[in-house]
Amino acid sequence: MAGSTERARHWQYEELPGVDLLRARYVQKRFVRHTHENFVIAAIVDGVEVFHHGGADQYAGPGTLALVNPDTPHTGRAGGPEGWRYGAVYPSPDVVAEIAAETTMIRGTPGFTSPVLLDPYAVGLVHQVLRAADEGNALAADTLLRVAVTRLLRLNGGPLPRRTVHAAGSSAAARARAVLQERMADPPTLERLAADLGTSPFALLRAFRTAYGMPPHAWLTDARVRRARALLDAGTAPAAAAVAVGFTDQPHLNRHFSRIVGVPPGAYQRERRSSPADLRERDGGSEHEGGRSTGRDRETQGGGRGRKNVQDS
Repeated sequence: MAGSTERARHWQYEELPGVDLLRARYVQKRFVRHTHENFVIAAIVDGVEVFHHGGADQYAGPGTLALVNPDTPHTGRAGGPEGWRYGAVYPSPDVVAEIAAETTMIRGTPGFTSPVLLDPYAVGLVHQVLRAADEGNALAADTLLRVAVTRLLRLNGGPLPRRTVHAAGSSAAARARAVLQERMADPPTLERLAADLGTSPFALLRAFRTAYGMPPHAWLTDARVRRARALLDAGTAPAAAAVAVGFTDQPHLNRHFSRIVGVPPGAYQRERRSSPADLRERDGGSEHEGGRSTGRDRETQGGGRGRKNVQDS
């Protein structure tokens, strides 16, 4: 990949309800451990992304997809100095369940069984969804999304296991999460939280990490960013959203938001308010010069293999 500039665009297309869209090229970006309410279907076209998932570092190179189920903790970073470039769609659980019920034999809650899948054809489908959304082609965008999700579920799908945590302290962890959700802007200390729940700080810390894949403070930051996204989508200014969810100010929100979502909150809000026509006017119509594909079009031509996954030692 030429150059070292990082760029990202996170947006929605009104004709694809329940689906977030992303194009990005990152070099030094490091995503902290976080979760998504929606599925992650990230199609890599250049470089390698490394993301910690399920106790292992996963490697996704050109022609592969990084696939993460909802509410699954994971990280993200470049696997080399050149960074990585990808496009992603984030369909909601309801969208995926509807497609699975119509086109697969999966019974139960559908999801992905492996976090990395080598499939250059599906990589191309994902980028065609993004291009159709850019062009305001609702029929193509909807059709291609359904084809892509169906293909991925047939190749790498199955029923998600039920989340039943029987470890000691699981009840305390669930109650602690409820308290943090309710008191997001003014959370108690770990010591006070544990005392109110009748346990010790370290016992609660262990139980919470076992149940939710991250310690309480990291879970709270993730939850605050989720709520901030909802506020931004509703039109709340970033500074007001920051205070509402418990961050000290907008720079505090900016830092955490960028490390989880991949773009600053102001840019996130602007892009999600833009229509395809707005974006074409802003870009000057240069994306399809002379009928030839430009850089974005070539994103559909992923090939090659990702590196082998490496288990923690």
